[in-house]
Amino acid sequence: MISIQQAEPHHRDGWERLWRQNIVNFGAPDMPDDVIDGLWQRILDPDHAMQAWLAIDGTNDDHTVVGLAHLIIHPHTFSLRNVAYLEDFWVSPDHRGGGIGGHMMTALQAQAKKNDWGRLYWLTAGDNHGAQRLYDRLTNRVDSVLYKIDTA
Repeated sequence: MISIQQAEPHHRDGWERLWRQNIVNFGAPDMPDDVIDGLWQRILDPDHAMQAWLAIDGTNDDHTVVGLAHLIIHPHTFSLRNVAYLEDFWVSPDHRGGGIGGHMMTALQAQAKKNDWGRLYWLTAGDNHGAQRLYDRLTNRVDSVLYKIDTA
């Protein structure tokens, strides 16, 4: 059975295992340990805008972390309600195809409603067709163009 829950201190090893898979996949395999440690501290800080939600496989004794979602909660200019940006979303490659991603997205939507966030939104790469198949089942695409200026 898969449960979705907000990250807690005892989830660190499972979260880090998945986070390292994610950063290798997305081209940042040399992320320094102090950055990973700092990210974890942000996740655990209830006063920080960042949250992590984890998919936990409870069918075994070690309750393996099999999915992660990082949210950034922030104000919105068109409403006084906050919105949630889904910055990272990752399911362990060994656990894909079993509905975990959809289960996580359903739980995140429920959390957004519970917290009265006006929107849950995210971006994905144009060539990330596997993720797009999931997202297309959940909602309609928004036609936008992303620009960015890296300053570091």
